[in-house]
Amino acid sequence: MSSDDKQPEGPAGGGGPEQLALIRESVREAKVPRAKPRTWRGAALAGELPVARVVVNKGVLHLDQFFDYAVPEELDAAARPGVRVRVRFGAGAHQVRGGRREGGRLIDGFVVERRAESDYAGPLAALADVVSPEPVLSSELLGLARAVADRYAGSLADVLQLAVPPRNARAESKPSPEPLAPPAAPEAGTWERYAKGAAFLGALAGGGAPRAVWTALPGPHWADELARAVAATLASGRGALVVVPDGRVAARVDAALTALLGEGRHALLTAEAGPEKRYREWLAVRRGSVRAVVGTRAAMFAPVQDLGLVAIWDDGDGSHSEQHAPQPHAREVLLLRAAHDKCAFLLGSTGCTVEAAQLVETGWALPLAADRERVRTAAPLVRTVGDGELARDEAARAARLPSLAWQAVRDGLKSGPVLVQVPRRGYVPRLACERCRTPARCRQCAGPLEAPQERQLHCGWCGRDEPDWRCVECGSTRLRARVVGARRTAEELGRAFPAVPVRTSGRDHVLDSVPGRPALVVSTPGAEPVAEGGYAAALLLDGWAMLGRPDLRAGEEALRRWMQAAALVRGQSEGGTVVVVAEPTLRPVQALVRWDPVGHAQRELADRAELGFPPVSRMAAVTGRADALSGFLSAAGLPADAEVLGPVPLPLTDPARPRRPGDAPPGEHWERVLLRVPPGSGAALAGALKRAQAGRLARGGGDPVRIRIDPPDIG
Repeated sequence: MSSDDKQPEGPAGGGGPEQLALIRESVREAKVPRAKPRTWRGAALAGELPVARVVVNKGVLHLDQFFDYAVPEELDAAARPGVRVRVRFGAGAHQVRGGRREGGRLIDGFVVERRAESDYAGPLAALADVVSPEPVLSSELLGLARAVADRYAGSLADVLQLAVPPRNARAESKPSPEPLAPPAAPEAGTWERYAKGAAFLGALAGGGAPRAVWTALPGPHWADELARAVAATLASGRGALVVVPDGRVAARVDAALTALLGEGRHALLTAEAGPEKRYREWLAVRRGSVRAVVGTRAAMFAPVQDLGLVAIWDDGDGSHSEQHAPQPHAREVLLLRAAHDKCAFLLGSTGCTVEAAQLVETGWALPLAADRERVRTAAPLVRTVGDGELARDEAARAARLPSLAWQAVRDGLKSGPVLVQVPRRGYVPRLACERCRTPARCRQCAGPLEAPQERQLHCGWCGRDEPDWRCVECGSTRLRARVVGARRTAEELGRAFPAVPVRTSGRDHVLDSVPGRPALVVSTPGAEPVAEGGYAAALLLDGWAMLGRPDLRAGEEALRRWMQAAALVRGQSEGGTVVVVAEPTLRPVQALVRWDPVGHAQRELADRAELGFPPVSRMAAVTGRADALSGFLSAAGLPADAEVLGPVPLPLTDPARPRRPGDAPPGEHWERVLLRVPPGSGAALAGALKRAQAGRLARGGGDPVRIRIDPPDIG
């Protein structure tokens, strides 16, 4: 025992009070607290730059600003710009002790700047703690987040929650690997099939910033072509970012990059990786250890250093639209990054969205496509079956599949697997009267009747059983399937081809790939597995169900889904055949037959320009109760050229079904108003809506009003 640990001499019990008094006095006289109280009362401030400007994790619009905090001396070295901190928030001006504001509750935030003095004249609260010394918020990422928040009428804090992943201490404690030297510029490879493909790669390798809309040829080569674009960018000493719709596509690009460049040159950012691995990969990107990123929509904010290329694959996929506030679209975020960082931009897909066609028409990007002869060679032969053929086809009336489809299946199974795309999952999702085709509806709530299991008929909305259904138009008691689901189709095909294995791929169980042996693969749109060597044939069933949706993008989406499935089929030179059951005179069907997605998108763009629909105009959807919606619009200072469309009532939300983003609370009657402005006024519209919402929340809010800039579904 040291002398400092010895007990003071004296009578027993006589030194206790004196000793406690000495301890209290030493605590009072200490200049620096012996612990880290969250108020840092009495603690000395940093000698230089004693003010930290902080963005707090408070995603409400009327608090969308920076707040100043005092920096205690002990936190001076750690409180650098970009680090995570804990701060007291919500203390009133009356809660001041020793010249420092106290109270409130602890919340997270980021230091964005250190300053010598504050613009706020009153007393400041002190930083409670520095969570981690790792600077995760760079000035470039902060600027991008602010631009996205302003474009989508959202708050900076909400965007930062999407941009910066949650901290994982174990991943943060491990050092990132040393960066590798830039690789050599790759060969053009299959980019030679495109008229300007080799020139595009050459521009990337030379440090240029080309912008292109790439219409990829059908077949398996697109992943390798994306990888070569990334490799060419890395060869110039810059970084590259690729955003894809889902984990299956990300795995294909990841495998292509690994095969081309080897391990350690790129990071894979997907939700399937888990929080620790994903954060470790993200830190490697932020620290500059890795210059290339492939990931799903959250990767659109990846902090790639010296960004030279941003690329997005299949921008029409709904997965690119973020479901959390302020609901940005990956394509628009990458367009902002390309403009701010002056880097190259590549939008690729086997199809073509109207937004992609607009980028080419305005001259912002150049088209990157193959000539028609190569397209005809790479694409499969597409044949159609319309209503006239179905009415004359005995096989179609008996078994729903026309004779042409049966023949295509028989011929295809001789040389490989056959893909069957069905627009719905399950057994018989939608039913109609066999005699007059009137949709079968519930007598209680008018919801659609379903048969998830054979002979069990019930309402898809309220769940009530309907054992004695009778058609309200003709009185018939016989039902037919309007859209037969994947399971029912698999059963029918299994009975027709008993010696052939039947596999299904859908939401419950999605297959990544199937062998090249003869088999029937029944899939819902978007879940089609890749076949080794390509499918011998494909059937696209119930095309009218995809084209008949009451949505502005119904034709574009149907064509995109069809082309995704048909692109997995062998080329026409190898005997690949696709049969689509849809009216052949419709524009999307003709575009599929000619394999001309660009022409379809250009015609759609011309129609929308004539009608004033997006993307030619900018649009916002505002939803809420009728009185709240009316009050919000009357208080909002909308631009003079804004056009108000509506209001229209929204369908009641079924409490038995999962709620989608934007749905009204169950049982509440909400309305929607669409606000439309011409090009150039989008920023003014977003700013007006943001200010109106911020003022409304500051006054107490009342009934909720929701804002969605660029709504994907406008009916």
